[in-house]
Amino acid sequence: MRIVVVTGVSGAGKSTAVRALEDLDFFCVDNLPLPLAEKFIELISAQGETNKAALVMDAREGDFLAGVGAVLRDLKAKGHPVEVLYLDASDDALVRRFSETRRRHPFADDDLRAAIVKERAMLQELHDEASAVVDTTRLNVHQLKGIIQERYGRATGALSVTLLSFGYKYGLPAEADIVLDVRFLPNPYFVDALTAHTGLDQDVAKYVMGTDDGVEFTKRAEELIAFSLPRFEREGKAYVTIAVGCTGGRHRSVAVAEELARRLSPRWALTVRHRDLDRGAVP
Repeated sequence: MRIVVVTGVSGAGKSTAVRALEDLDFFCVDNLPLPLAEKFIELISAQGETNKAALVMDAREGDFLAGVGAVLRDLKAKGHPVEVLYLDASDDALVRRFSETRRRHPFADDDLRAAIVKERAMLQELHDEASAVVDTTRLNVHQLKGIIQERYGRATGALSVTLLSFGYKYGLPAEADIVLDVRFLPNPYFVDALTAHTGLDQDVAKYVMGTDDGVEFTKRAEELIAFSLPRFEREGKAYVTIAVGCTGGRHRSVAVAEELARRLSPRWALTVRHRDLDRGAVP
């Protein structure tokens, strides 16, 4: 039974993550009391109708949280692959989300920020157990759903490789394992005929990749990635995200990520995602 434990602070996107896992045919249960977790897994394992389950465990468990480490260890000892997905966001983002949705934080009386701090402290053990920590501060629901599909849509044991373009203007992607900076390449933003287009456009790609620096950088990046991936796999890593960044995430990083995907795809099953492609034209 493949088990994903979805956890994290209130307002960070657990509901979105669970819906994405349901779309991937996970059997999802929200707020199952910890003492029942093993019995629940035994029950659905015996039924044989699914081999994938997602359990939401968070601060609503209260005093039961003290036993979460033992529960996870017991599940692993019985041969179940267990992954803990911890969702977080900045305090400002969480405050804004609660304000916009008019939801009440489960631990807030008057001081919302104090409640957020308290909740993080309660979840520290789950945070320490996390297989993946995803910061959703700058993610919309579609981007978070994409990350869940990339990480959990593949069979257990297969190395999941994502090539992710992004704009430094909007911050580094928290999930990146390797970051490649291509801001030194010529910028199509300053070419009138190209500025409105993106790195998916053939003319933009030719402009970026047609220079000596573009050719040499892509060759060396391909060699680095081809060298690294088998070693990540040998280490037992399940997910690798290779992030390619330019200033705005619309031209250079997109073109380079697409070119790297073209070169590497015969050897690896790749997902390509362009985080900031639709954020608007910036230099």
